[in-house]
Amino acid sequence: MGCGRVTRIDPALRHQFYKLMVLFALEMLAIVLIFQVFSSVECRLTGIETACRALRSATIRILCVGIGLGLFIWFRPNLRRRLVTAADTANGEARRWWAVHLIGLGLIFVPWLRADSASLNADFQAHLVTLLAGAVLAAIGALFLLVPRREMSTLLRDGGGGLALVVLVAALIPDLADALAPLWWAFRGLILVTFYGVAVVLAVLGFHVVLSPETATIGTEGFFVEMAGSCSGIEGFALTAGFFAIYSVLMRDTLRLGRFWLIVFPLALLVSWLFNVLRIAVLIMIGARISPELAVNGFHSFAGWLFFTVLALGVIWVVQARPALHREAEVAEVAPESGARMPFREDPAAALIAPFIVFMLSGLLVQSLWQAPAQGYPLQAALMAAVLWLFRKPLLALDWRLDPVALLGGAVVGVGWILSFRGGPAPEGVSQLTGAALTGWVLCRVLGTTLLVPVIEEGFFRGYLLQLLGGRSAWQTALAVGVTSLAFALLHGRVIEAGLAGLIFAGIALRRGRLGDAILAHAVANGLIALTALLTGDWSLI
Repeated sequence: MGCGRVTRIDPALRHQFYKLMVLFALEMLAIVLIFQVFSSVECRLTGIETACRALRSATIRILCVGIGLGLFIWFRPNLRRRLVTAADTANGEARRWWAVHLIGLGLIFVPWLRADSASLNADFQAHLVTLLAGAVLAAIGALFLLVPRREMSTLLRDGGGGLALVVLVAALIPDLADALAPLWWAFRGLILVTFYGVAVVLAVLGFHVVLSPETATIGTEGFFVEMAGSCSGIEGFALTAGFFAIYSVLMRDTLRLGRFWLIVFPLALLVSWLFNVLRIAVLIMIGARISPELAVNGFHSFAGWLFFTVLALGVIWVVQARPALHREAEVAEVAPESGARMPFREDPAAALIAPFIVFMLSGLLVQSLWQAPAQGYPLQAALMAAVLWLFRKPLLALDWRLDPVALLGGAVVGVGWILSFRGGPAPEGVSQLTGAALTGWVLCRVLGTTLLVPVIEEGFFRGYLLQLLGGRSAWQTALAVGVTSLAFALLHGRVIEAGLAGLIFAGIALRRGRLGDAILAHAVANGLIALTALLTGDWSLI
């Protein structure tokens, strides 16, 4: 393909398009982590193993096809420019697709919000329809947000046979992994090399390694794993081969194919193998020192697909940046188009979205690193504070004048939350903290709940989503308020109380069109709740 420079397009639309792609990628990551790493869904325990495995396989294929399409659009500058220009998420049609996408996303998370790991397996058949409906709606909404309906024919026409080939290759990557899987058992040397590679890594890090070469079992400090198929890293080989094939087709006019396949490809497979050795070593360390359950889930095939996808894309990024691998002196253009670029930390939209993403991912991080996740809240608070500091300029530019109605609304929400509370389990691990550790935890919890969380949650729900989904008509505003309040409620567990709180915060934000009023109301509510928890010692209230 040609690699000439592209004409200038509106930077705001370009940023909007790229942020959509990042947001959808993070949503896919969250879905996989929640259902396949933290929820321990086992198809053999669901009673509908075939349907469960089909859904799992479909999820992997969607991941591969989505990345394949992303590569296709990225390395087709003219098509990318056309789609970026068309992807105006502020128009009425886009708002409807946003609603479809968010409703679908909500349906996907309903089973996780309403059930624990054990009941997810037992009741999976009842959840299957909800999951399938949510997946279809979320995928359709995301597709038409990235590629408006009027541009769909352009994508199909301009993509032509190349687009069909990319989709086919990407969809067959899981089948390639299945085809390569027998190699793990056919070549005993591959097992042994991986086995002793993990042992060396653990020994270098100071662990006392216990080996059983006869059964290919390795472990330390009471946690052992057998080098079975989940340790093979075959997913990495399949992903590397599949994405390399797509990349080589897209860049065939500039890429030095001989060097790429004879030198880079074998090196990429070696890097994938080394990465797999490190992955196994890290999971064994997690199992020995932190959480055996988390380590076992980390060996799940979905976790492997995610790890190796990131690795394969990273190798492609390195290849794209190396002029020696391209026939032209100027590397094929993947840099942003010309035009003034607003610094990311000063982007008002990023200031509303990025802190919420950090907030959600920090929660997953804390659950990964602590057996009692509540003990890790200081780390989560530190990450929240850091991202808010990064975006301090656009956040400080908000109208922060005091509003008596916001103060009153926040007080009503806080008192209502406290009076309607019927008790709950205490945060695990907090009772074990004493002295300075307990004081530090309480300080982080109170400040995080009162000051950090209101800015992050209101910025995303009332600052970004409400404005994105809202419109000029009353019914569009009502729909936006309902959708954002429902999403807010699902996040907080107590659906009725949190839903009413979301309605009040939305009304306060819309009353004078000031996000600062909603943040103030939320801070007052959370402050009353935190104060009550502090005085009573009942941290389950928060």
